[in-house]
Parts: sequence; C-alpha cells; structure tokens
Amino acid sequence: MPALHPLPHTRTPAVLFPTPGAAAKYVAREIDKLVRARNAASKPTVLGLATGSTPVGLYRELIRLHRDEGLDLSRVVTFNLDEYLPMPRESQHSYFRWMHETLFNHVNIPWNNIHIPDGTVAAEEVDAFCVEYEKKIKAAGGIDVQVLGIGRTGHIAFNEPGSPRNSRTRKVTLDSITRRDAASGFFGEENVPHQAITMGVASILDARRIFMMAYGEHKAGIVYKALEQPPTEAISASFLQEHPDATVVLDEAAAAELTAIKRPWEVGPCDWTPDLVRKAVVHLALTVKKGLQKLNDDDFRDHHMYELLREMGPAERIGEEVFHDRMATIAPYPAGRVSNRGGDTQSGRGGENTPAGSSSPTLPFSPSPTLGRGDSQGPKTVLVFSPHPDDDVISMGGTVIRLVEQGHRVHVAYMTSGNIAVFDHDARRFVDFVDEFLAAFGTPERAVAGGIKARVYKFLDEKQAAQADSDEVLKVKGLIRATEARAAARACGIPPEQLEFMNLRFYQTGTKTKLPIQPQDVEDIAALMRRLKPAQIYVAGELSDPHGTHRMCAEAVFAAARQIRAAEPAAPPFDVWLYKGAWEEWEAHEIEMAVPLSPEVLERKKQAIFRHQSQKDKAMFPGGTDRREFWQRAEDRNIGTAKTYDALGLPEYFALEAFVKWKDG
Repeated sequence: MPALHPLPHTRTPAVLFPTPGAAAKYVAREIDKLVRARNAASKPTVLGLATGSTPVGLYRELIRLHRDEGLDLSRVVTFNLDEYLPMPRESQHSYFRWMHETLFNHVNIPWNNIHIPDGTVAAEEVDAFCVEYEKKIKAAGGIDVQVLGIGRTGHIAFNEPGSPRNSRTRKVTLDSITRRDAASGFFGEENVPHQAITMGVASILDARRIFMMAYGEHKAGIVYKALEQPPTEAISASFLQEHPDATVVLDEAAAAELTAIKRPWEVGPCDWTPDLVRKAVVHLALTVKKGLQKLNDDDFRDHHMYELLREMGPAERIGEEVFHDRMATIAPYPAGRVSNRGGDTQSGRGGENTPAGSSSPTLPFSPSPTLGRGDSQGPKTVLVFSPHPDDDVISMGGTVIRLVEQGHRVHVAYMTSGNIAVFDHDARRFVDFVDEFLAAFGTPERAVAGGIKARVYKFLDEKQAAQADSDEVLKVKGLIRATEARAAARACGIPPEQLEFMNLRFYQTGTKTKLPIQPQDVEDIAALMRRLKPAQIYVAGELSDPHGTHRMCAEAVFAAARQIRAAEPAAPPFDVWLYKGAWEEWEAHEIEMAVPLSPEVLERKKQAIFRHQSQKDKAMFPGGTDRREFWQRAEDRNIGTAKTYDALGLPEYFALEAFVKWKDG
C-alpha cells in the first residue's frame, strides 16, 4: 500500500480514499498488522468497536482476512461503544444482535472476549453496570485500537452535544437528530428509544490508537467542523484533536467541505488541472457575485488565486474559457433531436448559443463529454434506473418528460419494491378497497380477498413497535408502490409496457439492513440492458450512504455495464449519466449536462411526484433534517440550480436538472 499523506489544514490527521471500500481495507489492514504482531508475542489485542452502516465494510474485510488470509482473532478482546436502552438482545434493532450477525458469527473471537453494553439492565442498576464496564476495559489492559463513526450532530458513540471531555461510560438521552437518523431502521422515529448506554469521551480518548471513519455527502459538514474548528462539547468528535494517535479516514464525499478539498488554493500550491480551474473560478464568481465574464485580476488576487492568475491569466481569459465550458453543459435536447420531428438535427448542446466562429477553448480543459445528442436519424432508447419507485420522477422527472416529448423511447427500471417505506394505514386502506371493490361487483374472489384482509388486519392490530412486516403485508405494500409508479410514469407519458419492476434480491429483507448485491442482481440488470440496447442510461448518483440502497443499486448497474463492455466490445455504445435525488445536488462546477425545464414541465414533474400518494404529505423515511415533502425539495433544487447558472452569467432558465457522466475507474 502506498504511503498515506494526511490532508493539510486539519487539526486531526485525516487521510482520503477514493471510495469507502478502499478506506475500509486500509483500516482493516492496520488492525490485521497489529493482531498478527501481538499474536506472535502471545499477547491479546483489545479492539473498541462501533455499529451502524459506516463500519460494515471494515467488518466484511476483517471477515475476509480471517477466512482467506488466516487472520487469527482468537486472542482478540472487544468492547462495543454503545447500546440502546432498553433493548432486548434478541431484537432486530439491538447492537448485540447486529454485531453478532455482522461480525462475531463469522470469525473466531471467543464468546467470553466479547463485551457489549447491556440494554436489558434494570434502571436502578445502570450506573453500577457502567462503572463495571469501565473496570473491564481497564482489566483488559485498555483499548489498543478504537473504531469510530461520526453522527450528524458530531457525536462519537452516543456522546451527544454537551458531552464533557471527561465523561465515562454512562446512560444518555439521545438527540432528536440522532433519533431521526435512526428512524428508518425502527420503521418510524416514534419507535426509536430515547436513551442509551455509551462509552464516554474520556473512555474513547484512553485508547492507544483511534480510527474515525466517515463516508458520504451527508457527513461532509460535520467532518469539517470536527476537524477544522476548535474542540467543543457541542461536537464530541472534535476532542480527537487532543489525541496523540487519532486518524480520520474519509471518502471523497465526506471530505468535500474540508478546506484542502473545497478550496485547496487557500492551503498551498496547486496542480491547476482543468477540473480544479473550473471549480476555483466558479467558486470565485459565486463568492464575489459576478458573472464569469466579469471577473477581474483583483478578484483572483483577493481570493488566494495568485498562482492561477500568473499561470493562465489574465482574468478575462480565464473567465471566458470557464464560461464557454459551462455553456456547453446546457442540453435542451438531452438525447438529441429526432430527425423527423421538426427538421433540425443539430445536437442541441449549449454550444448552439455560442456565436459562430468563436475560438475553441485554449485553457487545458478536458473535452466536454459526448452527450449522445449529435445528428439523430431516429428516436433513441433511454433506460432510467430508479432505486426506489419514486426516485425517477423526484430526481429527473422533467428530463423524462422532455425525452418523451422529443420522441425518444423511455424505459424505467424500478430496482426495488420500496415496500418498507409504506405506512400501515395505507396497507389497511388498500386491502379494504380491494375487498369492497370485489363486493361491489359481486365477484366470487371476494372470499379470498376477505381472508387476506382479515390476516393483514390481524397482523397490523397485533404488530409491536418497530416490528418487521409479514411477507403478506410487505407484498401489499409493494403493490401500492408499484401502482403509484405506473401512475407517475403515465403522468410523464410513459406507457406501462415500458416499465420494469426488477425487485432485486439484495433488498428483500423486509428491514433497512440489506444483503450484499447478489450476482444474479447484476446479471438481471445486464440482461435488461442487452434486451433494450439503450443509447443512454440514467442512474442515481446520490451515494451518501455507503451501504444504502442508492449506492448499492448504482454499483450493480456499474458492474453490469462493465460486464457488457468487456464481453461485447462491438455492442452499440451507451452513455451512463448520474442524477441526484431529493437530498443533494451536483455542484455548479461538477455538472456535465443541465437540462432546462419550463414552468409547465416542472409543474408536470410535480404532478408525477404527487402520484406517489403513500409518500405524499409525510414520507416514512424523509431523511436528514429537511422536513419538506419531496416535491418541494425537488422544485427548490431545480430552480436553485437555474439561479446558480444565471449568477454565473449563463443563460437564464426557470429550472434545471443536472447530471454527471459516469467515468469508470
């Protein structure tokens, strides 16, 4: 493994990896080296372990090292950070069960060496239990390596804002944001426990070595505060700045707000690549509130861009080139004009607006991507992959409408059922409707439907808080999502025969925790691509959660695309475009295709989103702190992107949907 170079300007050493998988392998290898060294000396290794989505990749890699490379964990002693209170060990939500299913059942750590806070301890015994937990850590010789994640409030373990630097293992009350983030696993925020047992900040800082891992866009803001602002009780992760051997392990998304990544020209010399020039100049224009073509030399000098000005100036030249680069992203015809629909078969690129005879860019910009919009002899086949049944219309509904209107054949593949995101009252309503429908028309099937209704009602009447649904209820909820998807597609002009309901295997657990992507999932996707032979493919590029549905679906599509390109090099070429959903948007400097939406198209997009009635008014899993409905987020996001383009001096549009081209490797 090459030498790691910590990012500059952080108060805690931080290292950057291209993917969460690469980051997890690094931490696993460091643990592997320590365990093997201590095994050779006949000494135990004491590990502090975390739960949640972040360490899953680490635990899978440790399992692989144990299985394939002979890593012996029989001398390892473990102490987990926390557990909900109260929480039965057998509950699907308990960290005790999660740790055994995710790691302990697959390696040879002795049962007696495993320590996890007890969520069943009586209220009057919690304090004594916490004191004893600290004694056990000390008796084991202290923690050699502590693994951490970071919550969106900046907490490590359950040390919520206000946790003092000298805190030890104790009972805590959970922050509302923490409970909201856990809501999807508990089938609703109201089911998340209000309290937990957690190791304290001082307990964590006693470890001899610490790795804090953070992945995804949703962690970027709090990572910046924890690493670049002074230590504070408001962000317990910031106390890692005081540890002599703490390392923060990041993927590119989680590091996005750090100064060395977001504005590297402020912390040292830069390699002024085309991407960095674009990023810097767009940032400068938005900071000084000037269009790209209005920037002057003083703007560059006043904002740490002396080098760029000296190497590629003057300012007028730099701004002009970035302006034309951004103009080329505007795509009124995202898949090209159809030759028999109006005569003009030009590409429809933003370049249409560039004056004839204008010179080509002279700065070393990468060529703008081929958008698949050149002279078109006929309609193209477009395949949109939607991880959940509403991601297509929320994220790119306007583009779908434009593609259909422009004569292209759009297929949508719904990759999962989305059934766990339907409220129980909707399941009751729909089985009641079917029963009444059959009764109204006097059909003999009513007896069967009545039996299903009775079983569904009985299950829901007896259902415990945070309990997973029965297979029958999940099937009902899946049908609700599927019928809504058909209605939304119809609102965009797509007939039912152009919809695919894939129901990929990795999702079929009935809970938030998913299986790894299955080989047959990839094969099913590849088979669909071979059958349709699309010229364009659209995929959700919102990869915030490294083990979330969007990321897993994207990775499955990427694997299928690689498979086809390797096995069928002579097959018709296709472009893969990435969209983002209701939570994030591509930054202005990242966008490679921006599709203009009129007020009428945006209104049609909203109406398509409304067809997903089970997600309307209140979604089961709204995500984050944004309590707005998905249509509101999408509308504001699309209008906001257009305003940003306008602020850069680009043509003014009512709204824009943005895309980035997938570049394998």
